[in-house]
Amino acid sequence: MWWEKKTQLSAPKESIPALAAPRPPTLDEPMKDNMPTASTSLTPTQNQTVLGRSVVLRGELSANEDLLIEGQFEGTISLQDHCLTVGAQGEIKAEVHARQVVIRGSVHGNISAREKIEICKTGHVVGDLLAAAIAIEEGAYFKGSIDVLRETAQEVPCAVSAPSALETSA
Repeated sequence: MWWEKKTQLSAPKESIPALAAPRPPTLDEPMKDNMPTASTSLTPTQNQTVLGRSVVLRGELSANEDLLIEGQFEGTISLQDHCLTVGAQGEIKAEVHARQVVIRGSVHGNISAREKIEICKTGHVVGDLLAAAIAIEEGAYFKGSIDVLRETAQEVPCAVSAPSALETSA
């Protein structure tokens, strides 16, 4: 009898006790990034010069304050102790020397920074990079070479000397 088999199969089984869900892991202390980062805000600060979107400038530019470029610049930029930020609309064709460089727009030319060069995901760079630290976000465009600076104070000179012909003959 077919219906009898069904009732036998559907008979209540012993209930299995439910297992307790594992507790999600908790973080005692979040990881900290010890590397100094550039300011991500694009609002001008008190010690920052801004070249707006409608500005087109050619020549040599040097300053003793941070610089935000949203317009176009062609030439040479020298901000030895300060930060250059190329905004998302900024277009630069220049040789750049600065303490720190953050690129959100387009740069064609070599970039040299004492501390860090950061190319954000909207950044487009064609040129050589020279800095102590270089960060390129996923999605950014970069074509050129990278040279990472090392501190010379950490290098230990090798003091190995070979005897010369004069020292060995007596």
